Amino acid sequence: MKIICSTANDLASAEFADPSFSAAVIAWQKQHGRHALPWQQTRDAYRVWLSEIMLQQTQVAAVIPYYQRFLASFPDVQALAAAPSEQVMAHWSGLGYYTRARNLHRCAQQVVAEHGGIFPRDPLLLQELPGIGRSTAAAIAAFSYGVQAAILDGNVKRVFSRVFGIDGYPGAKPIEEAMWRRAVALLPEQGVESYTQGLMDLGATLCTRSKPSCQACPLAQRCVALATDRVSQLPVRKPKKAIPEKHTCMLVIVDRRQVLLEQRPDSGIWGGLLSLPEIAPGLASKDDFDAALNRATAAFGPVASCEPLQPFTHVFTHFKLQIAPFQIALEHRLDGVAHANHVWYPADKLAGAPLPAPVKKLLLEVFREADLFA
Repeated sequence: MKIICSTANDLASAEFADPSFSAAVIAWQKQHGRHALPWQQTRDAYRVWLSEIMLQQTQVAAVIPYYQRFLASFPDVQALAAAPSEQVMAHWSGLGYYTRARNLHRCAQQVVAEHGGIFPRDPLLLQELPGIGRSTAAAIAAFSYGVQAAILDGNVKRVFSRVFGIDGYPGAKPIEEAMWRRAVALLPEQGVESYTQGLMDLGATLCTRSKPSCQACPLAQRCVALATDRVSQLPVRKPKKAIPEKHTCMLVIVDRRQVLLEQRPDSGIWGGLLSLPEIAPGLASKDDFDAALNRATAAFGPVASCEPLQPFTHVFTHFKLQIAPFQIALEHRLDGVAHANHVWYPADKLAGAPLPAPVKKLLLEVFREADLFA
């Protein structure tokens, strides 16, 4: 039996209703859509949820190996909920947008504690769980339980913008609200799973951001953007802002084929991951730099040498981080000093460590070049 989202009838607008639209999407998906992805052919809400969270702002090809490794280590929501946070973060390392991993773990724990290990059927209840927004909740409900709930992710916004000739940035509230009304009105009475997957597939494989395959699109004959030669102009791009830059100095402190790592706070960039100790950049003089370096390393041993490594840039969604790394050797290590948020990490374990991708890449290169893996 189908369950209709409780807000659907309130949001649906008759002006947007068009059964032929969903029929075209469903027919195309059944014949040409994707059917062999690892998370398809299942009604297991845990697997559906895991894939939907991983697919947020990440391409399918990048997600598949992470999804498979997660299932191998955490085969169900109970296993994920019970896992140590550092193990979860290690499995996520390199996938980016690490808030998703922290919310994933919290969500699993909440599903076990408050829902008996069973994901709710109602999209409104799903939205109350950490890391699940309205569109993700609808996708989970549709694929797991056949609930008629509308999705509106970035791919769907692009399809709608082009097919219906929607002028205006889709992230602007009035435009987005109108798109939600349209999304709900276009829901089919039957086949919501194929329809939902079809919208995702169209956006991911045909109606792509650049070089769309309009000649193969089942919606080409009704596409306003194609008819008016505005495919490249829609959806309207977000007004550009200057991307701010931040700077930091990272310390690669190496001793006995180990590197000193510190646990980052749960909030902020790379939250919950291990990373390298840092000092402020742009110090006025070498004396100031040396003083800051000595303060950062005093608890672990006196500095024997400090060599600059190749600086690099890591781009986040909202800013660029300019990183100046330095390789530090100690005269001798002070092993007796305890620091709860620091750990000496063995070089041969770095590949599986819960590290940000650029930091892991840096460390593997440093240890490889110094032949410290031997």
